[in-house]
Amino acid sequence: MAGPTWVNVYDLSESQLTRIDEAEEAMEMLDLSKAEEILNSLREEDPICIPVLNLLAHLHGRYLSDYQKAVGYYNQVLELEPENAWARDERRKFRRYSTY
Repeated sequence: MAGPTWVNVYDLSESQLTRIDEAEEAMEMLDLSKAEEILNSLREEDPICIPVLNLLAHLHGRYLSDYQKAVGYYNQVLELEPENAWARDERRKFRRYSTY
């Protein structure tokens, strides 16, 4: 039985999907430099790739505690996709954290 399937709504290539998986795995293993390197490389290829911007925001907010940078990435996501509730909620959280 295959694992769960999801719709590739952002029409990502197989290469993008593979590299995003590698970046997420690197974050889980706390190899943050590697994760950031992969994500920045993906962003250079496609500066408006919403999944990559979301992951960069997550990396900077959760793992690097750079809340302002995380908010900046979430702002970019919301400029491209204003209805993105996840990005809006995460941005709100990291805005609060940056005031502590």
